[in-house]
Amino acid sequence: MLRVRPLHFTSRLDSWGRLLTALGMVRTENDSGWQVFDAGLGRLDLHAVPEGAAEDGSTALAVEVGDLAEFARRTNLAAGEDGTTPAELVTADHGDACRITAPDGFSFLADKAARGAQCADADPALAVVGVWFTKDPASASRTLQQVGARPRPVPDQDDTADFTAKNGGVLMVRPASGAPRSGLGFEYNGGLEPLRERLASAGIQAGITEEAFARTLHVANPDAGAAAHVPATLWISQRHA
Repeated sequence: MLRVRPLHFTSRLDSWGRLLTALGMVRTENDSGWQVFDAGLGRLDLHAVPEGAAEDGSTALAVEVGDLAEFARRTNLAAGEDGTTPAELVTADHGDACRITAPDGFSFLADKAARGAQCADADPALAVVGVWFTKDPASASRTLQQVGARPRPVPDQDDTADFTAKNGGVLMVRPASGAPRSGLGFEYNGGLEPLRERLASAGIQAGITEEAFARTLHVANPDAGAAAHVPATLWISQRHA
């Protein structure tokens, strides 16, 4: 199995909780500064940090899998043609995990899923999106295919790549200068106007933008102002299956 499950660090847990709930996500774990929200597709971990901490407002790309050893074996087998072994079983701060390291130096963790299906009460149209920004999108795309992500067509965009995870969520590769890094977004398979109204009823203002290939709902980032690296808005892109 493979499910998208980014880890977001924030000093504003309450604001994030209100936003995610309004988006249709359901809090399924809540343990002293560590919260998990389920979407219809994918999960998001929130980890509380002190205001002003270096990681405040940042997101770490991560996934969850069924069996760590088997996931590592299959990933390294798929990478055999490249002569690489990107998967390594490690002991992280929170326990056993598998670290994936790509040719651009970017790495992310795969954790063993603590439970299976997502919460049935979560909005089935909402997907969690993990983004990988890199100067080497080609190698990042190969790495995601090696871990079992499924390529998804991106119209007329040769330097980008989209992937879906079998058990929920979306992974995107986007070209960017500087060191490789991760980002966070969402997709919505449905009308954006009803979603905007749902947010407004929760006191959260959002605006719809007509992008080149999709309509996007822009929402104020709860972490805005926490640090210079924090984007002012979060985006929820419309997608029709």
